Amino acid sequence: MVSRFLVRDFRCFTKFELDLHPDLTCVVGKNALGKTSLLEALAVLIRLQSPRSNSLQPVIRSGARGLVVDGIVHDCHLQCYYSASRRKLALDAVEQKDPTEYLNVGRVVFFANSDIDLIRGSSEGRRRFLDFFGNQLFRNYREILRSYEKALRSRNAYLKMVPARPKEVAAYTKPLLKFGHQLTALRAFLVERLEPYVVSAFSSISDRGEGFRINYHPGATDDFERALSESAAEERRLRATLVGPHRDDLHFFVQAQPADLFASEGQQRTMAIALKLGQARVLQAEWRQPPLLLVDDVFGELDRDRRHRLLVSLPAECQRVVTTTSISWLDEAPISKLYEITEDKQLGRSLRPID
Repeated sequence: MVSRFLVRDFRCFTKFELDLHPDLTCVVGKNALGKTSLLEALAVLIRLQSPRSNSLQPVIRSGARGLVVDGIVHDCHLQCYYSASRRKLALDAVEQKDPTEYLNVGRVVFFANSDIDLIRGSSEGRRRFLDFFGNQLFRNYREILRSYEKALRSRNAYLKMVPARPKEVAAYTKPLLKFGHQLTALRAFLVERLEPYVVSAFSSISDRGEGFRINYHPGATDDFERALSESAAEERRLRATLVGPHRDDLHFFVQAQPADLFASEGQQRTMAIALKLGQARVLQAEWRQPPLLLVDDVFGELDRDRRHRLLVSLPAECQRVVTTTSISWLDEAPISKLYEITEDKQLGRSLRPID
């Protein structure tokens, strides 16, 4: 999927280049040397967004004006320059005013240790997961989400004004309802499509016959307009929109019990990994094309049996890029290309291939 990759001024890196193997590439190195940033940059190259941040501004290297990501993906040449004042995209050396064709080239699934927060953390992280997934699954998801967020920001701005501005609030209620209904429908379908794959992946990795299910919990009732009307008095008091897709959540259950309260840490990690494996299977089924799997230091947190079952569960047809702090378990994986990331006081961070 990705054969050549170049990055400039991205997080801790001034510049690096990487050639990836079509099967499995592994990057080994100590903590805090930029292994996660390397995977994040791959995600930005293909999806123009970070799975770790809502904006690209924080990923620009300190002191630099902007970042560059450049690579060959599915035989297409993708290039992106981003700064606070400018964004430039190019597909096969042709500048793209609209990102649609660029984003249609490839898809990504990002596995990380922090994924456990999808199970036990705040709802914001779960909505970010849905949006990162939805943007890759539906062509119109990005536009609908942005339109909803724009209406929400404007509506909240008028709710905060003193004296009250009911006419302006009502004006932005219409697009909020329109795009809110569309966003809820897409997320509901997304979860419905995702759940059987996630349940299957959880069963394969856990190997204990534990029941697991996912519930999509919308941030408003089926009658969104009525829910807004009923919350109007509380909105005026708190000066914010209280119901809608910006309050959506996912609820997870193991053995019919809430996973955030009753599941062990091992079960929660397995659920988080199963979510990402399910995402990979859905993207592959929908687009007839395997996504790139970016696996950030996940294996070290699993016992040998779960690690082996995860390795077996990773779709073999997907290109995989894995980071780790230790190579002690690498004999379990058929590594095709291995790099080490190191830091020198004079030369800075560098990547070198290991035979």
